[in-house]
Amino acid sequence: MNRLPQILFVLLLVISAVTMAIAPAGLASWWLEVGPGLAGVAVLAATHRRAPMSHFVYVCVFIHVLILIYGGVYTYAETPLGNWAKEAFDLSRNHYDRVGHLALGVFPCFVIKEVLLRFTPLVRGGWLYFIVVNIVLAIGGFWELLEWWVTLVVAGDVGEAFLGSQGDVWDAQWDMFLALVGAMIALPLLGKFHDRSMARVVWPRGKTTA
Repeated sequence: MNRLPQILFVLLLVISAVTMAIAPAGLASWWLEVGPGLAGVAVLAATHRRAPMSHFVYVCVFIHVLILIYGGVYTYAETPLGNWAKEAFDLSRNHYDRVGHLALGVFPCFVIKEVLLRFTPLVRGGWLYFIVVNIVLAIGGFWELLEWWVTLVVAGDVGEAFLGSQGDVWDAQWDMFLALVGAMIALPLLGKFHDRSMARVVWPRGKTTA
């Protein structure tokens, strides 16, 4: 499966094109929700030959972008899956945005971990875990600032949909907390799978991440 990154990349392009064409929430909302994820994919694609990542990371990024795409198609407050859960479990709101922010901790934490192990003197252990978790928390906090800034610039329903607070005064705090919890749980739970995947990566000049 040496071509797995290319296969995932092509699949994302196809899924993105299809969902952009049918998105009931409109293109503006789609790009606001999915654009940052696609920018990350573009960086990974551009650096794939010079600095290949593990297949585990590529799969994580693929899953994460799919979560973003689903939210971008409908807006997070109106996803059918979230509305179904709202009705089935008598919830006060559509909680799909909580899934998105949990994913913001679960999947990027492995990208961060791999980059730190590859490009810094850090080794596996408590300090690596601490730094990765704190970077995830910083990203979660920055995302809340980004939602605020976009809402100020993009007025109307699109801006409100991107903010996604749904009247919850603690929405920003919940979002940052879930990203933090996602990283804290995912790193020890899936860390060995990630390490094994990294051990199979051969960097230019024969260096490995093992």
